[in-house]
Order: sequence, then C-alpha cells, then structure tokens
Amino acid sequence: MKKILVLAIFALGLGSCDFSNYILEQDYDFTTVFEKSGGTETATYTEIIDYYEDLAAVYSTINLQRIGETDSGEPLHLVTYSRNREFDFESSREDNSIVMINNGIHPGESDGIDATMMLFRDLAQDSIALPENTIIAAIPVYNVGGALNRNSFTRTNQSGPKSYGFRGNAQNYDLNRDFIKADTKNTRSFYEIFHMVNPDIFIDTHVSNGADYQYILTHLFTQHDQMGGPLGNYLKTELRPALEKALQKKDWETTPYVNVFGDVPEKGFSQFLDTPRYSTGYAALWNTLGVMIETHMLKPYDQRVLGTYEFLRSMIDIADEDAELIKKLRERNLKEFQEMNTYAFDFKVDSSMVSTLQFKGYEAERIPSQVTGFERLRYDITRPFTKPVDYYDNFTATREVKMPQGYIVPQAWWPVLNLLELNNVTMIPFEKDTSMTLEVYRIKDYETRNTAYEGHYPHSNVEVESSREKVMVREGDVFIPLNQKAAKYLLATLEPQAPDSFFKWNFFDSILQQKEGFSPYVFEEVAREFLDDHPEIEEEFLAKKSNEPEFAENWYAQLDWIHKKSDHYEKSHLRYPVFRVNR
Repeated sequence: MKKILVLAIFALGLGSCDFSNYILEQDYDFTTVFEKSGGTETATYTEIIDYYEDLAAVYSTINLQRIGETDSGEPLHLVTYSRNREFDFESSREDNSIVMINNGIHPGESDGIDATMMLFRDLAQDSIALPENTIIAAIPVYNVGGALNRNSFTRTNQSGPKSYGFRGNAQNYDLNRDFIKADTKNTRSFYEIFHMVNPDIFIDTHVSNGADYQYILTHLFTQHDQMGGPLGNYLKTELRPALEKALQKKDWETTPYVNVFGDVPEKGFSQFLDTPRYSTGYAALWNTLGVMIETHMLKPYDQRVLGTYEFLRSMIDIADEDAELIKKLRERNLKEFQEMNTYAFDFKVDSSMVSTLQFKGYEAERIPSQVTGFERLRYDITRPFTKPVDYYDNFTATREVKMPQGYIVPQAWWPVLNLLELNNVTMIPFEKDTSMTLEVYRIKDYETRNTAYEGHYPHSNVEVESSREKVMVREGDVFIPLNQKAAKYLLATLEPQAPDSFFKWNFFDSILQQKEGFSPYVFEEVAREFLDDHPEIEEEFLAKKSNEPEFAENWYAQLDWIHKKSDHYEKSHLRYPVFRVNR
C-alpha cells in the first residue's frame, strides 16, 4: 500500500486573513483489481467508480464528473486528466488537443476499462512521460447496466477475465448500434459529453471475434474515404502508419481489424465500414478522428489489457505531437465539406484497389466435426505463418445528392427535433405561417427487415422521387441551415436514403400507412366520371391494363390506381415530411 500525503492549503495568511493549514492524511491503494489478481480479473462497476473518486481526491490533475443518466438508473461519469489542471474543455481547447476514450460499451470486453484505470493513475503519479499539449477524457464505463449484469459465461469464445459484464444494456440494447436512433438514456447522455468534450481523437475499446491469428492488437479506424477531405487523407497516410510504427517499436505488432467470419484471413478481407450507428462512425460526422481498439478474444487477458494500455499511450503521443495539425485539419474538413455541391454516401468496397498486408496468421484446415459430423474450421496455432494478404480499405460512394441550403422539419416530428437539439443543431423557428416552394421527396420503394434489430425493423434499399411543390410551413416549424458544424450529421440523418437515416430507423413510419381509402361500390361511379374528365389518364390506364396481365385481372388494383391519380388520394401517404430548401 502506498501512503500519499495530501496537503490542502486553504490560505497563506495574506493581509489580515489568518487561516490555518488543513492537512488531510490518508492511505490510498491505487493498485488496480487487474494488477492485484495477476491479470486475471477486471474491476466491478462500483470498484471502478470508487477508484476514480479516490484518484480525483488525491491528485489535482484528475477530475471526475457525473454527467447525465443511463437506463440502469446510475449516472454516466467522465474522468479527465489535465496536466495544467484545466478542466473547462471550451477554454482549454485552443492550446490543447483532446483525446476521448470510451470504455465498456460492451462490458464483457473489459480490456479498456482496466487499461484506462492504470493509465490515469500513471499520468497522475508522473510515472510515465506526460503529454505536453493533450487533455485526456474517458468514460470509465459507458454501458453501466451491462456492467452490473455480471457473469462468467456469455463471452463464449473469450479467454478471460474470470467474470465480466453483459453486452446488452439495462434495456438489452447494443449501445454500439444506438448512436443515431438514441433509444437509450446512455446515448442521450453521451451526446452531452461528446459535444462538451469535442474530442480531436476518439478511441473506443473492444475485444474482437471472428478468425484466429497471431496478433493481440488490431485496430479499426473510421473509413478514410467516408471521412473524406484532408482529415481522411491524414488518417490513412499519417495517423494509421504512425500508430503501427509506434507500437512496433514497443514490440506490439498490430494489424487492421480482421473482418473475417467463418473463413480464413489469408483469402483477403476488407476494412469494416463504420456507418454512423457505430461510435466511430458517429464521431466522424463531427470531423473527429475515430479508432476502435480490437484485442483478440483468444489471447490471455493480461496481454490484452497491457496491449490496450500501450495502444492508448501511443495514440496520446501522436495526438500530442500533431495537436496543431489535427485541429487545422478538422477546421479545413468542415469548411471544405460545406463548400461542396454534392453529398456522397452509401459507401461500398472498391475491389479494384487492393493493398497488401504482411499478415501473421495460423494455418487452418477443414476437418469433420465431432459434434455435428459436418465439416468445421480449425486453426493450428503450432503452425504460424507470415503471408501477403489482400486488404481492401478503399471505398466508393454509390449514391449522392445535391447539397441543399437546409431543411425544414415540421414541429409535429418532435422526436426527431429532440435528437437534433441534443446534438446542438442550430434550428430557426418560423414566426408565421409561410407558403414556400420546396423540394419534396416521395418514398418510391423500400424493403423492411422481417425480424427485430436493436428494437427496430429498419428499412433498406430506399428509393425516392423528388419534385418541387408548394408547401404550407406553419408557425413553429423549423428551418435547419446546413451551414453549421452539424452539416454531416444532418445529411446523414435527414437524407432518407443514407445508411443510418432517421427514415431507415423507422422515425417516419407513420407516413408509410395510407389512412383514408374508398368503398369500391361507391367509387365505381366516381372513377368512371374521373376518367371521362381526364382522357389522358384513361389512356394511361388502358395501356397499363394491356401491358400488365396481373393488373388487368385485378379489379381492386385498377380502382386503387385510379384513386391514387385522383384528388381523393391523401397527399401525406409516402410523402417524406422533411423538406429540402435548395441553394
């Protein structure tokens, strides 16, 4: 046990003031649960928070805050290290880079929890090289509910620790799929923390699954083409190589996240695409450089934690050295993005561009299963290899839209407006009813998932058609300009075809259901009169019957088609209720 003498001097007897020195002496032990167990155990939620409370009580370079709620009923915490004891992020941002670490999004993947506890202690005690120009903030445990749901069995393929938390949070959500839809209090509190901290680099700590290989450490950077601009180029050509080189100097070999399941890595693999539902994909919307640490599930727990520790230190060193450069690149990225004419999205692997990894893996074979009798995959760790492996880390956008001046969102869609507000989006309310000509989308086609996914039935393969229409904008509806820091976030959420748009996450599903219909026996006469008054539509109707046998044999489909051509058909059906104000 280490004895720490803490002197709290309230005054120095200046002028007529006569205060006595207050001396508090207490024993603190900052050896972590991980270290005490010989690298086989991870701290409980209570032990983690107690540890940081003690650390903050003893060292003035450490600050611990409670910020927001979680679904578990417990608060989120933010622990910060500042060499200069400056904990106001806004005022200290100009002179410092800011690195934010997120731990325990999947509490069974606890490596980062223990590594960060040791890191903050070592920074506080000056036992490692201290960053000159970097403030480090960390969420000790993000998924508090999952951390409290402790067990020893649900990480079926993972080697240690002895017990750990559960992947789902208190509502059984996977929080690393919640950064756009924000179904949880955890995510809504994360928004507050993230925008307060405004990190230059964001690190999320994980443990991988999938193939077997020699590496303890793998990395998953946000996809550089999706990030775009000078920041994306820096990520690919400077940040990633610098990290790999720094870890190699420490004898920690690393490789990109091995995005392989059910097959062997030497056949080649692509980078994981982190769309905005994921933490690093969300961070990229705000021009924050994001990376996930993915340690290997089958490696001993002590090695995984120590590897995570060195990874964090290496990233902090890079952030410290490149502090001024990263800040300038973030500003340039936002400025250049806002000056673009089109927004590109829905990225897919570019198979024409391939790089080569000198990959350290294990030979594998297919053998009969002693359980099922079918063929199974087995890796032989006694036969390591180093081979060139194809790696695809270039992506191209498959869709693009013209950038609008902004969007108009009717006040009726308050669940969406609430999320925009939580993300500090600038919104300007209309002060009176106004008729405007706007670009309006209609949902032309879409598919919907048949089974639940994270509390939703997301849509995919969305197709839209657009038109210019007169729209009555009501007092209290809001105009959202694109010329703001939230530009990427707005396009990613409000463009219905974007991969993690609010439309795809079911926020606008009520427009997909037709509310008014017709009784065929009544509409027959109305339909005949309508066709008589609109011969051009009758011509189209007869051609459709002639060319489409199924339509010709379906009397109700014919009446429905005519109804949809008439003024009786409701305009709100399939009309996307977010309107584009074009430049």
